[in-house]
Amino acid sequence: MSKTALITGASSGLGVEFAKIHAGHGDNLVLIARREDKLNQLKNDLLNHHDIDIVVFPQDLSNPESTGNIRDFCNDNDIHIDYLINNAGFGGYGYFHETDAGRYDNMMKVNMLALTRLTRAFLPDMVKCKSGRILNIASTAAFVPGPMQAVYYASKAYVLSFTEAVANELQGTGVSATVLCPGATRTEFFDVAGFDESSFKLMGVASAKSCAEYGYKSMMNGKVVAIHGFRNKLMLFTIRFSPRWLVRRIVRSMQQQ
Repeated sequence: MSKTALITGASSGLGVEFAKIHAGHGDNLVLIARREDKLNQLKNDLLNHHDIDIVVFPQDLSNPESTGNIRDFCNDNDIHIDYLINNAGFGGYGYFHETDAGRYDNMMKVNMLALTRLTRAFLPDMVKCKSGRILNIASTAAFVPGPMQAVYYASKAYVLSFTEAVANELQGTGVSATVLCPGATRTEFFDVAGFDESSFKLMGVASAKSCAEYGYKSMMNGKVVAIHGFRNKLMLFTIRFSPRWLVRRIVRSMQQQ
């Protein structure tokens, strides 16, 4: 029997790659994002190569009602979610006190609130069926404070902590929760956040495909914290032994280049 993956932020970047991976494994898809045209384009591309069911459901996750809409849509159409990929999220660059407050509100709604609500919406049924997997997308930013991207880094720290806690609670239920922590990845993130990806060239900018493949494998293996890339793992290991004042200074320097 085919399984179904619900993917948020499915109109570009990692979301598109996750959709391709699940389609390649014969999974049906529920694709969520704001841009209906992009979702339909992805749907048509995938249907040209895979015999699966794909549902497009455009939603703006900064709208607090969106998560309820998604849950009700799946319930009304008798769609059981086996894989929940909470991929939607965005950042922003600049001094906290100078950046539009509304942007921060929306960032927190998408990066944290929508992710939490969708997890809560679909997790009980997974536990009841003793089967299911959740993949939440955080970032290597989750491990450090982020001057010039204060709210984004803090939101990803929430995703990391939240997923680790839920994963522990799920032990023995047949359901797993994984948090993927990419470093710099070639997606639309840099354009939306408002800065140049070349700032991260020393650490390397990974492809969305390689990151998604690593995230998928980690989820299927039940790994709790999945840090993508050797350089990122080495960097985060080193940070554990560095004073916080130095970490803040290094991140600030990287952001301002």
